[in-house]
Amino acid sequence: MLIRIGLVLVLGLATVTSGFAQENAPQGVAAPSVSQGLVPFSSDEGLARLSRSDARVNFPALANQFEAEYVGALCGPASAAIVLNAVFGRDKDLPRDRSRFRPDDLKFVPSRIDVSVPRFTQDNVLDKGSKTRAEVFGAPIVIDGKETHDYGFQLRQLDALLCANGAATRLVVVSADRDEAAIRSDLIDSLKRRGEYVIVNYQRKLVGQDGPPHISPLGAYDAGSDSFLVLDVNPSRADWTWVPAATLIKAMGTFDTVENRGYIVVERR
Repeated sequence: MLIRIGLVLVLGLATVTSGFAQENAPQGVAAPSVSQGLVPFSSDEGLARLSRSDARVNFPALANQFEAEYVGALCGPASAAIVLNAVFGRDKDLPRDRSRFRPDDLKFVPSRIDVSVPRFTQDNVLDKGSKTRAEVFGAPIVIDGKETHDYGFQLRQLDALLCANGAATRLVVVSADRDEAAIRSDLIDSLKRRGEYVIVNYQRKLVGQDGPPHISPLGAYDAGSDSFLVLDVNPSRADWTWVPAATLIKAMGTFDTVENRGYIVVERR
């Protein structure tokens, strides 16, 4: 209820005001500064962009299910949990995660009562994936015959995680031969379709932010500024932010271990 009230206030304020990313960027490519197009969602301009957007149909569901990654390297599972909860809503057979109960938490709870909450969590989505927790945090794996430390999630690894948890997906690698206008159009179309969600995998430094490569859901697109709203799952590093479309697409078109990054469109199977 508080989330819904907050959204009403946000959209109302926006209507009033509208009257007024591996650790280093590729060599030879300068990272843009914050002054070159990043706009915080919480600013008057950021709220106005959401208000006038016609590609935000799933923003309320994402906002209602949003959670931050609770440790580093889990931006993929955090994004997956948010989107899966938005996709499957209040389905009766959602998983129950009891892993965070402390030993004495249930001491006085009647056995007939289950106080766990039916929902996807960063822990239970990860448990179903093919990549182990140890590998996510750096346990060596073999890629192309070479042992390496593959922290976090590559795009295809995240896609496999989403599929293992019951979603239907469409993976798009942003390779050099893909047309920027076609990618922009594809992302916008998905943001306009109810029940269709987008998760992006991008190089933070190329959008003007500090930190390693990152994964987060998209919340909306604003045609007036040609920018996408990235719902950053690591608020200790960056806020929800409007990122220029061309900048975000370039940040997705960067190399990651075996191929370029990109995005995943997620919906109900």
